[in-house]
Amino acid sequence: MPKLRVGVLFGGRSGEHEVSLLSAAAVIEALDKTKYEVVPIGITKDGHWVTAAHAERLLNGGARVAARALRAGDPEATAAAAVLSKGEAIVVPPVPGHGLAPLQSGVPQRRLEDRVVDVDIIFPVLHGTFGEDGTVQGLLELADLAYVGAGVLGSSAGMDKDVMKRLFRAAGLPIVKHVTVLRNDWEQHRRQVQKRVEAALPYPVFVKPANLGSSVGISKAHDAGGLASALDEAAKYDRKIVVEQAVGGKKAKARELECAVLGNDNPQASVAGEVIPVREFYDYEAKYLEEGSKLVIPAKLTRAQSRQVRELAVRAFQAVDCAGLGRVDFLMDPRTGKVFINEINTMPGFTSISMYPKLWAATGVPYSELLDRLIQLGLERHQDKLQNRYTRT
Repeated sequence: MPKLRVGVLFGGRSGEHEVSLLSAAAVIEALDKTKYEVVPIGITKDGHWVTAAHAERLLNGGARVAARALRAGDPEATAAAAVLSKGEAIVVPPVPGHGLAPLQSGVPQRRLEDRVVDVDIIFPVLHGTFGEDGTVQGLLELADLAYVGAGVLGSSAGMDKDVMKRLFRAAGLPIVKHVTVLRNDWEQHRRQVQKRVEAALPYPVFVKPANLGSSVGISKAHDAGGLASALDEAAKYDRKIVVEQAVGGKKAKARELECAVLGNDNPQASVAGEVIPVREFYDYEAKYLEEGSKLVIPAKLTRAQSRQVRELAVRAFQAVDCAGLGRVDFLMDPRTGKVFINEINTMPGFTSISMYPKLWAATGVPYSELLDRLIQLGLERHQDKLQNRYTRT
């Protein structure tokens, strides 16, 4: 049997570029080479797609250097970024059946068939904007390529915290009270916007860009001055800003729970885990730059609480029409035990020590098997789409 050719897509025009490189390195290393032929495909920070031997450096220590640079607080100084600065340029043409086509300057006469980087499925290990938000998924749909993970709708809804919460509310899921602010309104009517937020929510509040991940641009505001600064910071990253009431109020800090989901039409949930951040909340620094945050798997919950979290995780996954994989994050009020859905991540971190694979390992699905199942789910979903008619004849 010929090996399945898996294109691992990583990097991207995102604030989570370096995190993507770390996830991709782990995926590439763990894929069973007796089953798969791996084709690394990188996207530079300025949006150029590259492949060939330069991307292979990711297997040979580039990601480890990237990890050290992240811990040192210098994401720009990663060797992996250099990996993505070279290589044979490629594009994904919107021509079904032609896959990925490298473009070589000065050789326009070559046939498209001779320039195709043929893959059976794409594993888009991309986090954040221009990767986890439906944009790449739409490109892969146009090219008629199978891919791992949520489709255009699930990806975009899962990325937009405002739309996501609307869908959760419509599905009857518990969410925290929040207000959505448009950047334009904030810039032009600062006092009125601040009054509207303060009338709806008591301090402290969390202020977040609606479309971003890895806690980039998120701040906790304890008073009016903090709110203004937090809104200014979030406005750097998106035109929509979500302001949420802090679970636990002023005196208690919410417990941060996470649950992994796997599947397509009949998804299953892993055991629940808990994140105990080294900082006030699990922000970018706590996740990637500072040591001390703890992951507790399984989380210390009652049977009823654990069952509730797992059931809510599956319902949240279905509410945004997710597919393949998703990690659902929860906030629990330590005083009352009430659980709120915070968000869903449709392409969570994927290093071997990331929460998503660790949750499944604790549930009985080791990392390599998890990759196998995700690839199979992507192929199954693509085959299911082939039944669709797009014209009347």
